[in-house]
Amino acid sequence: RSPAFSFFEKGVELDDSIKSTEPITSDLVIFATGYKGDQKLKDIFASSEFKDYMFGSSNKTLSLYRECIHPRIPQLGVIGFSESLANLYTSEIRCRWLFELLDGKFKLPSIEEMEKDVIEWEKFMKRYSGKYYRGSCLGALHIYYNDQLCIDMGFNPKRKDGYWAELFEPYGPMDYA
Repeated sequence: RSPAFSFFEKGVELDDSIKSTEPITSDLVIFATGYKGDQKLKDIFASSEFKDYMFGSSNKTLSLYRECIHPRIPQLGVIGFSESLANLYTSEIRCRWLFELLDGKFKLPSIEEMEKDVIEWEKFMKRYSGKYYRGSCLGALHIYYNDQLCIDMGFNPKRKDGYWAELFEPYGPMDYA
């Protein structure tokens, strides 16, 4: 635990007034926010421009492509900010998607294409989540969302044996194994 931290080109530097600490060189930094994560996520940026990119106005959702990557800050991956009926599974598949992206298995589309996709998801969130859209919930489109992640990663989104099973059998975590 550290009262403050800052990022630098090769990792993170902890500001610990008790003892002098060396910068931590890392390719990946995990920042777990816990309660009031939106404010903590916003506070990691010193730049007001990046704060505005992340949260903008109060009548918009958090602009994340595939609910993971901000189109204008692709170096930052966010897992677990938006919710779904099965948060644990959704976070797991997002982690897999992020890993596959970092591993170079696929590339992100252009900023403009990602922003168009974000706007479409935002319209959906506002329509179905009412005044609670800012927290984002994927519950109504859970399978479609998972299919999009699978397509991005090059996996077949159809996981059932046959046409009728695909139409009528419910999906569960084991279908994505």
